[in-house]
Amino acid sequence: MVKKVAVLTSGGDAPGMNACVRAVVRSGLKNGLDMYVVYEGYLGLVQDNIVQVDRNFVSDIINRGGTILKSARLPEFKDEAVRKIAVDNLKRHGIDGLICIGGDGTFIGAKKLTEMGVRTVGIPGTIDNDVACSDETIGFDTCLNTICDCVDKIRDTTASHQRCTFIEVMGNRCGDLGLYSGIAEGVEMIITADHPIPEEEIMKTLIRLRDGKKKHSLVIVSEKTFPDLQAFVKKVQQETGIETRAQVLGHIQRGGAPSARDRILATQFGVSAIEALLQGESGICIGIVNNKIVHYDIYEALALPRNKHFNLLRIVGLVNR
Repeated sequence: MVKKVAVLTSGGDAPGMNACVRAVVRSGLKNGLDMYVVYEGYLGLVQDNIVQVDRNFVSDIINRGGTILKSARLPEFKDEAVRKIAVDNLKRHGIDGLICIGGDGTFIGAKKLTEMGVRTVGIPGTIDNDVACSDETIGFDTCLNTICDCVDKIRDTTASHQRCTFIEVMGNRCGDLGLYSGIAEGVEMIITADHPIPEEEIMKTLIRLRDGKKKHSLVIVSEKTFPDLQAFVKKVQQETGIETRAQVLGHIQRGGAPSARDRILATQFGVSAIEALLQGESGICIGIVNNKIVHYDIYEALALPRNKHFNLLRIVGLVNR
């Protein structure tokens, strides 16, 4: 039975991480556990940046974006000798349970620690929504709404100047932000690595829209779909004769207060993670599927396909399939 549990955030920050930390700490304390936090993710584990906390530590953070525990990248954590330092630090504090909030890289680190005797649970916190074992991840809804707010504003200028605008959104290796924001905004095209549109078809579609008296167009593009988006929009303008611009939204998408949906989801995940440890589970990650909380073995979760939203795209007919 676990008695002392620590929580960390790792990888890219996501709105709702703080709400999840709050839920983990308060749920753990309610169940009689000693609760700890780890600053700077796995780097903090290795550097022994581990602190015991009480209920007051997580007061007034449910509405804050980012992560109060900070985050850091530590590629060296792949090395078993480095992980051994982290395990020894946990043992020194008497911590027998670890909850890791982050994406797939965070989950792999958690599973590796499980194999070294640490009870771990992963919670999906990533704006990209790229953890396939869950219909939604912490931060996705907030980021999606931020994108929509930005696109609404860009639309005003695009329409006023009767031009075409390509808007690049985040989503490294996962196009959900592009797909969902494109549907929500009613754009003319959605282009992602998972659902590409051939260059020739892009040109033909924009010309057809112009010839059909469509005075302006919006195109959503997932990051890294085009090696150089600025160069590509210049080519579009040259070949179509349509004034074309590129807007890269960048890290503004990560920030801001979490939406109500993300705060609730984060709380559900945090409570479920504590319950899983108390029930003796380890090496698993939490998810939500069809509005039900589920638990997956981490390796099983990472092996799942990521095209879970394909049917939605077929219905709306916005993807070239």
